[in-house]
Amino acid sequence: MDPMLVNLEAIKAKALSLGGSVLAALLILLLGRMAARLAARTLTRLLERSGTDTTLVRFLYNLVYALLMVLIVVAALEKVGVNTTSFIGILAAAGLAIGLALQGSLSNFAAGVMIILLRHFSVGDRIEAAGQSAGYSTSRSSTRS
Repeated sequence: MDPMLVNLEAIKAKALSLGGSVLAALLILLLGRMAARLAARTLTRLLERSGTDTTLVRFLYNLVYALLMVLIVVAALEKVGVNTTSFIGILAAAGLAIGLALQGSLSNFAAGVMIILLRHFSVGDRIEAAGQSAGYSTSRSSTRS
């Protein structure tokens, strides 16, 4: 048999194998995105029925959707054949570095989440503290003095 023909057959087999993996990864991404949206919407409906603050509902929707999408992308990359162990390690190290760099800002963010959870303030309230007053707009938390 001709060596050129053997190489061509090997390339063809590899392309079909890789093509199937890429197709399966795209299917994982498509179905996973739909499932992530469905899960996040279901959580949103449950939280809205229980009377949870709108700001917290939106935050949790975005958080759940983003986390599920990260898992879906990792699963799709694994299906294609990418070594995801090192990828997850890099994400963990980057998360730690960002967390340490933004330590002060993250504590302010955590304080904001606690304010939302404890429901001291809601959308439309005016707040006065130390002689300064601030009001919240209808859906965003932009303050005005």
